Amino acid sequence: MLDSAPDSAVDPEAPSLPRIAGTVAASLHGTLLAQLRDYVVEGNLAPGARVPERLLCERFGISRTPLREALKVLASEGLIDLLPNRGARVRQLGPEEMVALFDVMGGLEALAGRLACEKITEAAFSEIERLHHAMYAAYLRRDLHGYFTGNQAIHDRIVEAADNEPLATTYANFAGRLRRVRYAANLDEDRDRWGEAMREHEEILDALRRRAGPELSDILFRHLRNKRRAAAVRESAAAEA
Repeated sequence: MLDSAPDSAVDPEAPSLPRIAGTVAASLHGTLLAQLRDYVVEGNLAPGARVPERLLCERFGISRTPLREALKVLASEGLIDLLPNRGARVRQLGPEEMVALFDVMGGLEALAGRLACEKITEAAFSEIERLHHAMYAAYLRRDLHGYFTGNQAIHDRIVEAADNEPLATTYANFAGRLRRVRYAANLDEDRDRWGEAMREHEEILDALRRRAGPELSDILFRHLRNKRRAAAVRESAAAEA
């Protein structure tokens, strides 16, 4: 007669139900957060506009509790402002604040580029090169969402390649505050900023390939300055609409 397994015999590798539930909840929160972030970044709400909670709940099929939790994260990233007992609104950058933020970001990216040229591995460069080609393909398709996703990934990878934790932390603290206006800058049709940015990224990749630190540093700072000019035009036009 075979002995039955004791009740205490539990597969140590099997996740518990609370752990599974927690993983699912975290995944759903991450998905909602990404969707909501894209919705704001891609200009579906004007600068300074109130965040329409009921409309967003219907759009994403959620209740107000997870929506408000996601809004808190976007507020911490600098994309929206939370209003005490009055909901939230899309953060609008004033001209002076925009100049200051873009100059800081330009300085951070310039330093990251110089350090990356000293430290980047071949594997890390190959990944940036792959992202660049994917971004270019999105540009040719006029897929701004795909282009911008690849664009931000490239800038993030350059900062990672710099291998400097204080720099990476500072960069992350500022990046979210400019994400929406950096996206909008590509819509400046008067200057074809999108095409201009694509050409600048060709220069970025070439300088990184040659490990030309001072050159890449200058290109990245100029890249942010050009984006700032286009972003200022779009921000003003959106606020007046």
